[in-house]
Amino acid sequence: MKAVVYERYGSPDVLEFKDIAKPVPKDNEFLIRIHATTVNRTDCGLREADPFIARFFTGLIRPKNKILGTEFAGEVEAIGKDVKQFKKGDHVFGHSGDKFGAHAEYICLTEDDPVAIKPDNMTYEEAASVCDGAILALTYLSKANIQKGHKVLIYGASGSIGTAGVQLAKYYGAEVTGVCSTTNLEMVSSLGADEVIDYTKEDFTQTDQTYEVVFDAVGKSSFSRCKNLLKAGGIYFSTELGYMAQNPFLDLWTSMFGSKKVMFPLPKYTKKDVLFFKELIEMGKIKAVIDRQYTLEQIVEAYMYVEKGHKKGNVVITLDRGSQ
Repeated sequence: MKAVVYERYGSPDVLEFKDIAKPVPKDNEFLIRIHATTVNRTDCGLREADPFIARFFTGLIRPKNKILGTEFAGEVEAIGKDVKQFKKGDHVFGHSGDKFGAHAEYICLTEDDPVAIKPDNMTYEEAASVCDGAILALTYLSKANIQKGHKVLIYGASGSIGTAGVQLAKYYGAEVTGVCSTTNLEMVSSLGADEVIDYTKEDFTQTDQTYEVVFDAVGKSSFSRCKNLLKAGGIYFSTELGYMAQNPFLDLWTSMFGSKKVMFPLPKYTKKDVLFFKELIEMGKIKAVIDRQYTLEQIVEAYMYVEKGHKKGNVVITLDRGSQ
């Protein structure tokens, strides 16, 4: 099968397009022919081993798992004898978790992995764009126990995590303020944001408004800068892994002192969450936001684009263009 492999850490140029052995499902696994996958910030960070602490999980000297990619949508091609929930020909979508491996034509997963039948009202490309951003956004927003009428500010509302966050916060009944650049104002508003702030024209922290939740979905702000935006008992979240030394410390410190909290929950990629997203998609509560599409052969170009930090929603890799 064709796959994108990396043998060492570094820039997008370390990625190699290769022919490797097609995986064979074990008794408890099923084989998925991938039609679409994505390139996201996690892929970029792991490829470059940034932050360095990531190497303790991915390989200290060189990557242990040679194929990146976590989000996918495709078709079940074969099943092991113990698989009961899926059958050959099923159209599925999901997240491969810490197994990665989605930047390839095929992947083997188990029934316990975060995989579900693809919603009929989504293409493969759209379905592949859901899980990573939505799971990360759900991890943070569910921790805040958002109630109807709560006010939520999402900084970086136009990225993959931010666009999912806006839609999930609205589903929970929050009043959402999105912060993004001029070119993304209309798109963020179309996702349901009640107010949209253009950070290129005004400082979103200089306002009299206060919020139950401030969610920095791109990791470019800080608790100290956003603290005045929080109500008493309010919570600040940031996705920035570069502050690995800061966020857990602030999480502990603010849990003991003060009325405004920092929380740094770690995501868990579960089948339950993917089934929840499937339900929301079918209800019309969540839609995919796709910025650009590339072929698997163009994946280096896709990584370079993602690393510019200005993508709108998701960047999709198609292995079977035009499929449904």
